Amino acid sequence: MNLGKLINAVDLHACGEPGRVITGGVLDVPGETMYAKMTHLRDHADDLRLRMLREPRGYPAANCNLILPPTTPGAHAGFVIMEQVEYPPMSGSNTICVATALTETGMVPTVEGLNILRLDTPAGLIEVEVEMRAGKALSVRFMNVPAFAVHLDVPVEVRELGTVRVDVAWGGMFYVIADAAQFGLRVIPDEGRDLVRVGEMIKAATQEQYPAVHPENPDITGPTIAELSAPPTRADAHRKNTVIVSTGKLDWDRPATWTGTLDRSPCGTGTCAKMATLYARGQLGLDQDFVHEGILGTTFVGRLHRTAQVGPYPAVVPSIRGQAWITGFAQYVVDATDPFPRGYTLGDLWGGTELG
Repeated sequence: MNLGKLINAVDLHACGEPGRVITGGVLDVPGETMYAKMTHLRDHADDLRLRMLREPRGYPAANCNLILPPTTPGAHAGFVIMEQVEYPPMSGSNTICVATALTETGMVPTVEGLNILRLDTPAGLIEVEVEMRAGKALSVRFMNVPAFAVHLDVPVEVRELGTVRVDVAWGGMFYVIADAAQFGLRVIPDEGRDLVRVGEMIKAATQEQYPAVHPENPDITGPTIAELSAPPTRADAHRKNTVIVSTGKLDWDRPATWTGTLDRSPCGTGTCAKMATLYARGQLGLDQDFVHEGILGTTFVGRLHRTAQVGPYPAVVPSIRGQAWITGFAQYVVDATDPFPRGYTLGDLWGGTELG
């Protein structure tokens, strides 16, 4: 054997959404901040993301997180989030997976009961509460970066769909949010193909008609992700949603390229963005639980804690509570003779073919 580039990883899911966590094999990445480390990976070392997320080591619904030494004093660890077409500054399900991996594997010392972690992310320093019982993280709750609405109930002209009403909001990523009822959809698993297609079309149109830029970091633009909202299925939930994560770039003239996957979880940053729009409308107050149901019927619990200001936008500081489960431990390698060291995509699942 002639194996190299050994990566140690913990595989988990947060309420259904896979979140691989790289715990060994990468000592550090250049950059004075976690955001700078993220941009270095994006611009100069993207092979790692491609190798871990594309086939044969990954698949369309996969996410990956790289644990790194923190750049902020007092932080326990840092991490960079990698998804199929972007490096998002923040992700709720991935944060829950990272906190679970750090605590359950002993990378961060814990005590029985409540543990406080400070994690360095590309979006900033976040505080995480992990409730441990007999070595298991029963609950992970993190205080997110401030969330805010950019546009409320604006009309978007979408080819084939006509005029669609949407919100655009920041919850750690820029989301375009639309009620699924506009398209006769209920946000159920059997509608998966239609939910992906509609979400990708709305996102592409909104990017053209209502582009968003983060006032504190002009390098962060969007919307990069779509969220469809519906009444809940569960009696204990307030709303139901699904978020469409792109796996390629939409080409209006080639319907097969309407590619994406549904977030299997209730989506943490998507929940924060949704709560920001509800607060802006006066439909959700501070210190109230907001139970958000995902496509699988699992839930995250959100809460708005205080107001803030982000550039010209009135904002709110949200938290998200959920749980993750470890599904396996793995070592990933690249054989020197492997014809696909960067992985590959095929049109049957990904909407396009790229042989790396």
